[in-house]
Amino acid sequence: MLGGMAEDLKPVYLLTGGDRPKITRALDRLRGRFDPAVVEALSAADTSGEDAVAACNALGLFAGGARLVLVEEVDRWKAADAKVVAAYLGSPAPETVLALVGDGVKRESPLAKACAKAGDLLVFDLQKRDLPRWVAEQFKRLEVEADAPACRALVDLVGESPEELAEEVLKIATWAGGEPVGEREVRLLVVARAETPPWELTDAWGRRDVAAALAACEAMLEGDRAVGGLVWKLGDHVSLVRQCLRLAREGTRSAEAAKRLRRKEYPVRKAYHQAEAFADDELDHAIVRLAALDLATKGGSRLPDELELERALVEITRRERPRAEA
Repeated sequence: MLGGMAEDLKPVYLLTGGDRPKITRALDRLRGRFDPAVVEALSAADTSGEDAVAACNALGLFAGGARLVLVEEVDRWKAADAKVVAAYLGSPAPETVLALVGDGVKRESPLAKACAKAGDLLVFDLQKRDLPRWVAEQFKRLEVEADAPACRALVDLVGESPEELAEEVLKIATWAGGEPVGEREVRLLVVARAETPPWELTDAWGRRDVAAALAACEAMLEGDRAVGGLVWKLGDHVSLVRQCLRLAREGTRSAEAAKRLRRKEYPVRKAYHQAEAFADDELDHAIVRLAALDLATKGGSRLPDELELERALVEITRRERPRAEA
């Protein structure tokens, strides 16, 4: 896309999107076409549109081949800056290439439209759902085979930052030395730092998966989630499932239930599904148990709050109904 001889380069390139490692590689290829002495790197944090245009025109006064003006963070620019640059692109300086880089510059924005008309608009989008596949591609670039569970595990452990994922891929690939990488190796080599979303915990409870519920709870606590916040989240979710179970038995559909409960439809549909795994008395007991847990974590117990939470979580998740206390 940015290959070929210097005379094939266009007057402007706008690079945007969430795939920062790919943007960096594209910029490296572009910069590699120029002598470092004729590359001027700027930042829109302290460079206006007028300043960028002035830099392009000033470079054009010199002879000796194409030159590059690179401006990062152009998403900081205001409408006036974009207007100045768009006007410049109507008659750009000869043998000067303007490269603009910014996060989340929309295709329909005036700046993007002007760049697409005069040169190239390069959008490197990366959706959350595509991250495991993207990780596999990064391993492949480094000639390392990583299976799907390994790639998913890396995303789970690191989070959604492409830069951090690329850095971990490089570390793992270096360690692997060309050998295949599986989930076990990833979990041994990578330190977990991604924030565990709250639905990991409630989904595990809804599946009655004690091990997964405890693992999600531990990860959330390690991520500085407060015990009190988790107790509230569990209580709110169990209460929703309890309400949905009773509404379902009345013949109320999930869409109507969402309106009546003033909740979003997707969580209500999920609660309807989870309610199938519990009996009424189990959900009633879970509400009472979580109320007791709330009291325990507010000074009602001498045990550590984390231990109280884990004990309650096991009790309300497992299939066997706990025996009543004497």
